[in-house]
Amino acid sequence: MLLSDFDFHLPEELIAQEPLEDRSASRMLVVDRRSGKFEDRTFRDFPSYLNSGDCLVLNNSRVFPSRLYGQRQKGSGGQVEVFLTKPISDDHLTWTALVWPGKKMRTGERVIVSDELTLDILSRGDFGERTVRLNPSGDLFEILDRAGHVPLPPYIRRADAPSDRERYQTVFARERGSVAAPTAGLHFTPEILDACRARGAAVAYVTLHVGLGTFQPLRTEIIEEVKLHSESFVVPPETVAAMNLATDSAKRIVAVGTTSVRAIESAELARSATGAGLIRSTAGAGSLRSAAGAVQRDETDLFISPGFTFKRTGAMLTNFHLPKSSLLVLVASLAGRELILEAYRHAVKERYRFFSYGDCMLIM
Repeated sequence: MLLSDFDFHLPEELIAQEPLEDRSASRMLVVDRRSGKFEDRTFRDFPSYLNSGDCLVLNNSRVFPSRLYGQRQKGSGGQVEVFLTKPISDDHLTWTALVWPGKKMRTGERVIVSDELTLDILSRGDFGERTVRLNPSGDLFEILDRAGHVPLPPYIRRADAPSDRERYQTVFARERGSVAAPTAGLHFTPEILDACRARGAAVAYVTLHVGLGTFQPLRTEIIEEVKLHSESFVVPPETVAAMNLATDSAKRIVAVGTTSVRAIESAELARSATGAGLIRSTAGAGSLRSAAGAVQRDETDLFISPGFTFKRTGAMLTNFHLPKSSLLVLVASLAGRELILEAYRHAVKERYRFFSYGDCMLIM
């Protein structure tokens, strides 16, 4: 199967550049997999699609200011952008990162971010990746909160604003560690969550820290050759219990976002021999500190493509994704490639707003 099979035409003006004033005012395209029919609704209608006994699963990972701007200490002192993507040491000071301009930044160079933070380039990788060592003069994450920038995706063609610190974050974000928002969750408000519970649905949480595995462009045309970067996740026992209760009563697990799908399907694979090589346990290095302290997590590089057997996911709320992306391939794996591409053509025709700050799709 070819990556070009997951392409579609998107007018640039449909790419949302700003969030709506009201999170829950987004439009929602409802796609019925069985009938192949579409409904144009608003996200405020979402709770009405839940039934008593359903289990709504959301990703509570929290985005942190992972984009840094600094000056080269040597040479011209030109500006450098460093995008932290994943901690790889227990003290959270050594990271994988994307660096621009990558070709000019050599091993051993130092970048001055602020009076409180410098970083050293330790080694070079492919496609602009580097291993960097942070040198904070105090608590790292307090300094990042002051010196870092919200990591808006490149298709949002503006600098981050102070308001993005709140809007590029779900209202239920708790566990710090993502470098991109789990965007399907951005539509929820506390009132919408209460309405979901009032419908009799359980609300449960997983944590998958969004990294390169979620948003980096695929670099091969052959779907079967795709290899994703690993991301850390945890599905806590109380969420497993809630999902088991739903499936035991023949109710649905409704996953919010592709990251929730990857977390719950990876956890299911981890309990079986078929998950060997895709999921591995890790202690600490991939986990950022939170109010609950360090936690034991698993790592997954699961790539969901057509032919994948979903063990847990019964329905999914998702935003509209980039052409030829791993996220679009995942959505097509659940609903069928032809149906999803038809739904995307409908969304373009009806002028839905696309990508992170855009509208959403409910696949039933």
